[in-house]
Amino acid sequence: METPIRIASRFPDMGTTIFTVMSKLAADCGAVNLSQGFPDFQAEPELFDALHRHMKAGRNQYAPMAGMPELRAAIADKVAALYGTRFDADSEVTVTAGATQAIFTAVAAFVRPGDEVIVFEPVYDSYGPAIEAVGGTVVRARLQFPNYAPDWAQVRALVSERTRMIILNSPHNPTGAVLSAVDLGELAKIVAGTDIVLLSDEVYEHILFDGRPHLSLCGHPELAPRSLVVSSFGKTYHITGWKIGYVVGPAALCAEFRKIHQFNVFTVHGPSQLALADYMQDASRHLGLAAFYQEKRDAFRALLAATPLELLPCAGTYFQLARYTAISGLPDRAFADWLTREVGVAVIPVSAFHADGHDERVVRFCFAKRPETLEAAAGRLCKGFAKQC
Repeated sequence: METPIRIASRFPDMGTTIFTVMSKLAADCGAVNLSQGFPDFQAEPELFDALHRHMKAGRNQYAPMAGMPELRAAIADKVAALYGTRFDADSEVTVTAGATQAIFTAVAAFVRPGDEVIVFEPVYDSYGPAIEAVGGTVVRARLQFPNYAPDWAQVRALVSERTRMIILNSPHNPTGAVLSAVDLGELAKIVAGTDIVLLSDEVYEHILFDGRPHLSLCGHPELAPRSLVVSSFGKTYHITGWKIGYVVGPAALCAEFRKIHQFNVFTVHGPSQLALADYMQDASRHLGLAAFYQEKRDAFRALLAATPLELLPCAGTYFQLARYTAISGLPDRAFADWLTREVGVAVIPVSAFHADGHDERVVRFCFAKRPETLEAAAGRLCKGFAKQC
């Protein structure tokens, strides 16, 4: 249907997210989809049984705006056990409609027109649009290839009187890099004595490898008082389609967050929250996630060892980066397109996470898949690269 309305787009250059583009291309081409970050396996039946039980019990009306008390209490207990910080379940924990909504709401609550927000490239693609939607300016620091470590001298130079927020992401999507204690110490020095709010995207907090601990900003005594920390049940319990996450932080920051949250979401699906509260009582379900995904990471890397791909370090998340310069000189978007159409494996080009299209000839694979899916993908890659080489 045509409209007579003249539209002055707020984002005239914004297209469809790369995840949607590559997943559609994978479906159209019959490719193994290792592009979009979602598991192709189910959560445990106990979670679905709990959801059904609460629905049958009649818990189907509006949940409180901040989240079901049972779930907020369970979140507060988990955070205290892991990071040593006890957040008040009533005033310092908010259940959200996924992590992306939490990030957008946090930005909307604190960033004003003309404010600057520092992000780290390659950067997850929802941060920039959230900042620009409220009139903020995105300021980009670049993570250092190939380990994707922050350059704190660069960050310090980017901080100005207009800096309102710094967005962190660890474990980092798309690179799998993890912030260290030294990194948090450098960050603390930079923000000391300022009014900078820290927004920490920690949705992969339980997926770290080789014995690395997760150093949450909410567990750092100097950073916690100025931080909103975001996590995701979708990533932790293999239920990305449920779109349920949460935010923890000081009461004063959470109060501002909730002023926006109550009107752009109001509340999140109630029975699902109650099911998650029940399911969280067994801590092994999140504490065992690192070993579960490390087995997948190691198996996938072993499968790809026979290919000419250069596998980059993967300290966390369920993503593996690979450099393909031994195979092709194509730009990464063209290579990802070729890989999907001709080889039958869909990936994400990492230049999509750079505003200027910075291209290091690296693509991202998602290994949150069943063994047979990863084996099928590896078989196609070995066969396709043999032809190409």
